[in-house]
Amino acid sequence: MDLIHLSDGDNSFRVRVLGRRMPGVLPLHDLLNAEVLIESGFVSGRLDLGLFPDDLAGWSRALDVLAAGGDVCWIDDDRSPEIRVQALNKQHETPAVHVEDVARSSISVFVPLCLEDGWIDDQRNLLQLAQREWPSEVLQTSPGAYEWRR
Repeated sequence: MDLIHLSDGDNSFRVRVLGRRMPGVLPLHDLLNAEVLIESGFVSGRLDLGLFPDDLAGWSRALDVLAAGGDVCWIDDDRSPEIRVQALNKQHETPAVHVEDVARSSISVFVPLCLEDGWIDDQRNLLQLAQREWPSEVLQTSPGAYEWRR
C-alpha cells in the first residue's frame, strides 16, 4: 500500500508500506517495513525503509507545511534516507522531491514532478488509509516498557 505516491507520468516518487516488521512482538509491532521507489526515464531506484508511528505523524505535519507552501525534510535521522519535498521548486516551477541515502550509499536523487492541483489532499488520503490499515497498537509506558493499547 502506498503511503506516498507522487507521479506526473514521467517521474514518480513512492513510499510503499509492506507490512509490520514483527507483528505481535510488543516493542516492534508498530514498526512498519516500507520501501522508497523512484522511477524516471533516467534513473530508477529502491531503498528499504523502517517507519515508526512518529514517522507517520511527522508526514502528517509535513503535509500541513507543504499545503502552506513550505518545504519539508521528512525522516531526517541516521537510520533512513533523508527525504525533502519542495512545494514549489523555483528552478523547475514544480513540486520536487530530493532523496539522499545518507546512512548507506551517500547517493542522492532529485525528482521534479509536474503534479495536478490537489496532490497534497491525495497524499493525506493515502496517509489515512495507511493509518487505518496499520494503526498504532503499542503504548510505551516508560523507557523499555510496553503494553498493548486498549
